[in-house]
Amino acid sequence: MSPNRLAAQASPYLRQHADNPVEWYPWGPEAFAQARRREVPILLSIGYSTCHWCHVMERESFRDPATAAVMNEGFVCVKLDREERPDVDRLYMTAVQAMTGSGGWPLNVFLTPELKPFYGGTYFPPEPRWGRPSWVELLRRLSRLWRERRGEAEDDARRLAQAVSAHLSGGSERDESVDAAEALRRADAAFAGAYDPDAGGFGGAPKFPMPAFQRYLLRRSARTGAPRPREMALATLRAMVRGGIFDRLGGGFHRYSTDAQWRVPHFEKMLYDNAQLLENLADAVQATRDPELSRALEQTVDYLARDLRAADGGLCCAEDADSAPAEGGEKREGEFYLWTAAELRAALGPAADAFCRRHGVEAEGNAIDDPHGELAGRNVLIENAPEALGEDADRAALATLKELRARRPRPSRDDKRLACWNGLALSGLSRAHVATGSPRALELAQETASFLRRELASADGRELKRCRAGENRTIPGMADDYAFVAAGLLDLYEADFDAQHLRWALTLTEEALRRFAAPGGGLYQTADGAAPELWSRALDDDDGVEPSASAVLADACLRLHALTGREDLRRFADKTLARGMAAAADRPLSRAHLLSVLDRAGRPPTLVLVTGLGSPAAGALMAAARSRLRPDALIVAWDAARREQLARMIPAVAAIAESPDARAYACVGGACGLPVDDPRNLEARLDGLAGAA
Repeated sequence: MSPNRLAAQASPYLRQHADNPVEWYPWGPEAFAQARRREVPILLSIGYSTCHWCHVMERESFRDPATAAVMNEGFVCVKLDREERPDVDRLYMTAVQAMTGSGGWPLNVFLTPELKPFYGGTYFPPEPRWGRPSWVELLRRLSRLWRERRGEAEDDARRLAQAVSAHLSGGSERDESVDAAEALRRADAAFAGAYDPDAGGFGGAPKFPMPAFQRYLLRRSARTGAPRPREMALATLRAMVRGGIFDRLGGGFHRYSTDAQWRVPHFEKMLYDNAQLLENLADAVQATRDPELSRALEQTVDYLARDLRAADGGLCCAEDADSAPAEGGEKREGEFYLWTAAELRAALGPAADAFCRRHGVEAEGNAIDDPHGELAGRNVLIENAPEALGEDADRAALATLKELRARRPRPSRDDKRLACWNGLALSGLSRAHVATGSPRALELAQETASFLRRELASADGRELKRCRAGENRTIPGMADDYAFVAAGLLDLYEADFDAQHLRWALTLTEEALRRFAAPGGGLYQTADGAAPELWSRALDDDDGVEPSASAVLADACLRLHALTGREDLRRFADKTLARGMAAAADRPLSRAHLLSVLDRAGRPPTLVLVTGLGSPAAGALMAAARSRLRPDALIVAWDAARREQLARMIPAVAAIAESPDARAYACVGGACGLPVDDPRNLEARLDGLAGAA
């Protein structure tokens, strides 16, 4: 069988379907024209390369010639990678959620030739199961509906599209009865109410890491001195690090826990999770100097550098949940990560019993909450009884198992490099360096920034492409690409004080405002005219597994305003906060990142200006400024060679007399105190400013 049209696509996810008997089209004009010519609906199937249930449906249905014949006869079939086109995914995910009350991937949506949705759902089995019709049964029903009642289907699709468009394009959410203090008060109560005091985290099974929650709570506590937000965030991070969601051998975090106790994960590993959790760990280490969290941070940096770093630059999107057994055969979820008790005893000898007690290993397997019975007899390594085996012996045992595991077939890797997720990694890696001094984290952050500038930016740095994957197909950057990279560059500047990062962050912020800013505040997901086939231009204002682009850019604008004094940047941040204030108060768990920005906006920023960059004395002053989590302090440092270019961007630098000596100035609201050359005095001054705020 010859490959279909997806064989020529760059996306690893699309290429996974290139040998299907389904006559797949990629999303684009050819498919749309074919649907109009044949007068049949479009079947749009959306997923991503490491999606477990996407793989299941592909094996069960899309590989089957009889099923493919039904699909090809009644529909124009389109495959789309949600990571390449999140704007398309969001539009139709919102429609399916409106129709069914739930969503997920694979997302299968049936569209009129005008691209309006009239039916949709997620995974459908090959036989009727779990109250769902079989996939072929559904296809035949919808094909018959289209032939016999097309007008009704089109009317329903138009009405649904109008409702979805009104929701996504975002009327003003301003509510003058809600101010910042009230929104933050409600948020604090909502997080406390959703918190699981027994197992950490928020809500029940399945339990997701939700990095934006930890970010808000840690920084809220640092700003207010309230202990409870910090306690919830730290307990959640420790529970994750001790649970099966954290890979004890290779570092890094899996996607989510299938149970409420963090024991049994869904095994895919995503760059966006690990990048954000790295930032959480950095905040926590700065706040506590906790050695357990510091080790997890180091292991997560190692994971990114070893397993997600691409040979030609940048960080890849993800690793799959599924992999093949060592003896060959069909891929299974978690195969690379799981152990039987017998395997561990054979590998570890006399240390095995103590190791098994420490890591919760059971003869019948510890995956007791496995919802589909696929993990029977196998074990996830967790931190269950640390007293059962000493640290040195445990490290030796883990090293042995890591070496053995390396001989297994690895999960496949999605080698796309997305600008937005690499931007999140810039922030996580840069913050990891600031918190711990890790040279590896800084090196990888700098390499990532170089890749973005070299491969995904225009010559003048004003335009971003969304992704690179093999043969590079140009997809224009979206709001999250510009916002996340700009924010990451600001974090990288505070890690290495290279002014080119600051300049490029400012350039991308200016471009984001020009291309994506909505009149009432916030950012549209796509630039004006960039996706003419879509019938709605959505605001990017809700946190999902990633923070909203609107909130991230608002935060970057506040920081850049504090540095440059530019009022246009502050105005955008204020408008975005005003627009989202009521939603943040009513639905704080969906706007956690915006709440962090709101908390920042209500406090005067502190600039810490350090002269004599490169000298040991300047290093000691910066270490004092970084000695604890100070979410509102921005550090600017320079030597004589860098002063002039910084002074052109930052008025406070221009106001300080040039000096070769290492000195620090703490500036609040444009007023700088006397210079300090003693790190202890600087630390005391910053603590005093934080208390005064």
